[in-house]
Amino acid sequence: MRDLRVGFDGVDVVRGLSFDVLAGEVLALVGESGAGKSLTARALLGMVPRGATVSGRVLLNGSPITPADWGRRVALVPQDALSALSPVHRVGDQLALALRSVRGLTGKDARRRAEAALEEVGIPAVKARAFPHEFSGGMRQRAVLAMALVNGPDLVVADEPTTALDPETQETVLALLRERCSATGASLVLVTHALDVVRAHADRMAVVYAGALAEYGPVERVLARPLAPYTAGLLASLPSGDAVPRTRLSVLAGRPPAPGEPAAGCAFAPRCVHATDRCHAERPAPRPLAGRTVACHHAVLETV
Repeated sequence: MRDLRVGFDGVDVVRGLSFDVLAGEVLALVGESGAGKSLTARALLGMVPRGATVSGRVLLNGSPITPADWGRRVALVPQDALSALSPVHRVGDQLALALRSVRGLTGKDARRRAEAALEEVGIPAVKARAFPHEFSGGMRQRAVLAMALVNGPDLVVADEPTTALDPETQETVLALLRERCSATGASLVLVTHALDVVRAHADRMAVVYAGALAEYGPVERVLARPLAPYTAGLLASLPSGDAVPRTRLSVLAGRPPAPGEPAAGCAFAPRCVHATDRCHAERPAPRPLAGRTVACHHAVLETV
């Protein structure tokens, strides 16, 4: 992705995002609600809302993504599995339809492969005849995972795939998602606001604020020593694992700007304790620093 911009009515909501997703890796898109994560993920798939204007380059293995690639080269694991699945069709039939429409399999072969896909995510083949309402929340999420992977895509985008699931089920679904992507060789873009999920399951992370890149690099480097004040603020707001726990959690003062809200300088400046006049007047360009990319005029290792 290079200089991706997504706008509505002449106002950019995603503002010049650039990053790479390597073959077989997990890249986490991280940020608060309204940061533009989901819109960026949809743009990766070529599925932006009607009326949006899009510019920049999004290439998969060197070629643009087109609607013909949906389900074949790229696939989505949606946030709400119950809404994503048809309530009036059996789960196995829905997977079989995906196979017939993309691979051209016959009815019998499609049903057999659909049952195998469900078994690969821990759902017994007999459940292929069940309707979505007969599944638990975790089973429904595993079913949409199977549907995303059934045609062997090169890139899978998972948009907050464990919303409303209990912690144990969340961990099961995330581990299964990474395991199945690894087994098929698919790259995974994981949209999340949970840094504990990023630490456990991602290789690299792109921290997004107000539709622009704040910090981007290997997970272990970014989480161990964040360079962008926004990244440091997110980390400081997490519960501590220290032997002596904090009595109060840190919070980021203020609020994120509304999507598309204009900012002459750094969008995070009104909330940043390090901001100077330059930050309010001049938008920082992403630059390489300490093995990652950071967009901050004053980013230094002491930011932590």
